Amino acid sequence: MASAAAILPATGHAREGRYENNAATRERPWVRALILTLALSFFVLFLLLPLVVVFHQALAKGWGTAAAAVTDPDALAAVRLTLLAAGIAVPLNLVFGVSAAWAIARFEFRGKQVLSTLIDLPFSVSPVIAGLIYVLIFGAQGWFGSWFIEHDIKIVFAVPGIVLATIFVTFPFVARELIPLMQAQGRDDEEAATVLGATGLQTFWRVTLPNIKWGLLYGTILCNARAMGEFGAVSVVSGHIRGETNTMPLHVEILYNEYNFAAAFAVASLLAMLALVTLALKSWVEWQANRVVTQKEAMVRK
Repeated sequence: MASAAAILPATGHAREGRYENNAATRERPWVRALILTLALSFFVLFLLLPLVVVFHQALAKGWGTAAAAVTDPDALAAVRLTLLAAGIAVPLNLVFGVSAAWAIARFEFRGKQVLSTLIDLPFSVSPVIAGLIYVLIFGAQGWFGSWFIEHDIKIVFAVPGIVLATIFVTFPFVARELIPLMQAQGRDDEEAATVLGATGLQTFWRVTLPNIKWGLLYGTILCNARAMGEFGAVSVVSGHIRGETNTMPLHVEILYNEYNFAAAFAVASLLAMLALVTLALKSWVEWQANRVVTQKEAMVRK
């Protein structure tokens, strides 16, 4: 598109056009300074300061107290349960997310819009409500509770209930990262592979997966972070049995309610470190994805 200077005559109108263009795209220095100050203030007050407070309170009574709190048997059991729940929920959501994204982005079928809407259900339903739903279905007074009791199967107030609640609150993350990505990429590469004789599995492993790998990794990281930090739904279905059904967030709550603040913040610092690791991985994935896009654009220009 030609610039305003090229379209307007070389008179004061051209200079006026350039001035209006600059005015539309550039803010005054004080506006930029105000926006930057507001952004940094929110970052410091609501993100950085709470993080600093967590680590400060964790070490308020010394490294020995913090280490004892983290290595306590109940704390270690909470860490193991958190990793177990995330280790089961994330791979299952990975399979579901890829399948749902493939179906929605590549096929037309009746109920497609309904499926796309249901994927967002955990975003609109409170996690506490999700936990209550599982209690209503699998609890002792629930729809199937008597059957599970007769067969000595524990769902609610046991590990299976925690895993189910974690799966529910985390399953949109992978699918929501992949669906717009696969829709934007289109089906040209996969149709070309099919024409050349590739099977569906070969097309997925050699064409689709390389194209979506960064979005897939990004969604998996977010899903894992949400799984390890989930509180509401897990709190309802866990029963708060110390050393058995307490995840790390629940263990922090119990320690805090017992006024054992140093131990509570010590365990919370583990969650904070996991969040920092997740943030670092997220930034690395974004950097890698942008680097790949830049390299492809450079190759196209050549």
